Amino acid sequence: MHFIHKTGQAIEEVFDDLAHLRIAVFRSFPYLYEGSLAYEKAYLQTYTKTKRSFLFAAYDGDRMIGATTCIPLEEETAELRQPFEEAGMDVRTIFYFGESILLPDYRGQGLGHRFFDEREAHARSFGTFQTACFCSVVRPETHPARPHDYRPLDEFWTKRGYHREPSLQSHMEWPDVGETTSTAKPMVYWLKALSPTTA
Repeated sequence: MHFIHKTGQAIEEVFDDLAHLRIAVFRSFPYLYEGSLAYEKAYLQTYTKTKRSFLFAAYDGDRMIGATTCIPLEEETAELRQPFEEAGMDVRTIFYFGESILLPDYRGQGLGHRFFDEREAHARSFGTFQTACFCSVVRPETHPARPHDYRPLDEFWTKRGYHREPSLQSHMEWPDVGETTSTAKPMVYWLKALSPTTA
């Protein structure tokens, strides 16, 4: 296994790998994402428009098996900035963490922690960001596609120092697996203070 990191426009060099990985991982519950390469590449363009964006990826041979991204919140889309702006928070001090995705066969080996470590270190390297955040989809407990053995990542995120902030929510649209029409999904944010001494 080997690792790569890219920033800004260079992230475009691995768009195909990242798009295929996102589609594969997000197809499972709770995202149930019926993805397309065209949509993925349009979405990922946001990361090429700023030098401060970051990608860290793991490869097994020539196959991307895990990846994570982050970008200053002020350079993200309006739908992601909106709940923070409405709450009176300064988006210039917040770093947004995008996906943290890993194929099932490679989980449980510490890569999830490595992905958070890399993103937090990148955000701290600028010396101006006070908070890291990410969002997760909210699905009902009774959702028919919820596996009986499904375990949410809330405990993992909490141990990493993040707290769920129900007052901060966005809605994102995508088609669920087996559907052709996009529907809005509620996304709740998790936050963590980015002090220089935080491990």
